[in-house]
Amino acid sequence: MAEPLEIRSGDARRAAEVLLDAERSVTARGPITAHWPDLDLPGAYTVQREALHQRLQRGETLIGVKLGLTSRAKQIRMGIDAPSLAWLTDAMVLPAGVPLPRQRLIHPRAEPEIVFVLRERLAGPGITAAVALGAVGRVYGGIEVIDSRYQDFKFTLADAVADNSSSGLFVLGPLGRSPEGMDLAHEACLLEVDGRVVDSATGAAVQGHPAEALALAANALGERGLAIEAGAVVLTGGMTDAVHVQPGASVAAHFSTLGTITVAGG
Repeated sequence: MAEPLEIRSGDARRAAEVLLDAERSVTARGPITAHWPDLDLPGAYTVQREALHQRLQRGETLIGVKLGLTSRAKQIRMGIDAPSLAWLTDAMVLPAGVPLPRQRLIHPRAEPEIVFVLRERLAGPGITAAVALGAVGRVYGGIEVIDSRYQDFKFTLADAVADNSSSGLFVLGPLGRSPEGMDLAHEACLLEVDGRVVDSATGAAVQGHPAEALALAANALGERGLAIEAGAVVLTGGMTDAVHVQPGASVAAHFSTLGTITVAGG
């Protein structure tokens, strides 16, 4: 059993260590707000940033950002009106065709996403969806495998943000397209588990258009003096609800123009 977390206000370093320890030991724990009840959203982003610093110190490389809670239904459930942001590192990349390393994951769930790779740097504020899309070099279909460090995926928004928005792994599809001429709002996806369709969506499920999510990320980071750099990978948010990835199961996302991505449950 994990020891009780004792955090004084502002002790982001300790909070980050606790969450990273849970990740390393593949051990679910209770929400940190149970022991740090005054944790608000700015404080949670401070914890998240400290955790990124610790990841980089141990040798990981920052490669991009990811958005969470981009669908209106998920925002309503969490009582918020905007998505959350988190970081991607090279340790979160799952090569295509490689089964899930279950020894690294507590309770993985998978969701299909439209993924951007930037050609140009994006620095808010003032970024529109059109400007954001103009900075995109390639568009991919992808699957994100989320994995909360909290027992039973139960947490507040502050808990989730501190935990890097339940980051786990992600895999990109085989087809990278130029965004020019693409109708990303109508890019459709069928989500299958073991050959059975369990959900479907279009890009409009992500803030109305994935480029809106990208612009939101650039502007939110700009408020913190940060930018999305050229070459960055941006996961724009789950198009459907996430599905549990059971041992031995196969999850596939079939996109209308971005190909098929399959993740084996391991």
